[in-house]
Amino acid sequence: MVLDGVDPEVTSQRRSRAPRRLRRAELPTGTVALARYLIGKTLVEAGPEGRVSGRIVETEAYLVGDAACHAFRGVTPRNRSLFLARGHAYVYFIYGVSFMLNVSSETAGVGAGVLLRAVEPLEGAALMATRRRLPAATTRPRDLARGPGRLAQAFAIDRRYDGLDLCADGPLWLGSAARPTGSLGTSVRIGLTIEAERVLRFYERANPCVSGPRRLNTQIV
Repeated sequence: MVLDGVDPEVTSQRRSRAPRRLRRAELPTGTVALARYLIGKTLVEAGPEGRVSGRIVETEAYLVGDAACHAFRGVTPRNRSLFLARGHAYVYFIYGVSFMLNVSSETAGVGAGVLLRAVEPLEGAALMATRRRLPAATTRPRDLARGPGRLAQAFAIDRRYDGLDLCADGPLWLGSAARPTGSLGTSVRIGLTIEAERVLRFYERANPCVSGPRRLNTQIV
């Protein structure tokens, strides 16, 4: 994928180091702490089509006792993955259109999670574009996984990954940071009508792959 004569995927790989799989012991216990910690870490999906990866640049925290959290009313067959030990995938389908990828964030039996909202592509940009039915030659890398629905499409996320251990050997996993993380910003979460005033969204400031309106992307933690 070439933009202005430069292949950003090749440039990014030259500047980045290969991630290693994160161990569960490295993940902080606590939803806000995990949401902040995951900024700059790597999401990797390696399936039959090939491997894609990217830096996590935007997250939202959904806490215990938070009415916007799917775990708020207790365990159900749909949300039970949120009650797994931190570092497991919780995948749900929304609006009949998009899957959303979350990471469980508390101890086993406590329901809470971190929504992955945006990723900066590192590997497999052309495959991401194909999955999103976009022209690989002209699509800007920033548009491949900017927003949780786009992210899920680019990484081929669906319900088969629900409950998957993201710290274990498998097709989808969390990796260490590929390069140093920039300064962190925070804002209210996007698109909510309940608990909408809570400042629980985190992002890497000045990163063009972050989603949301500009007015929410200028606040420093």
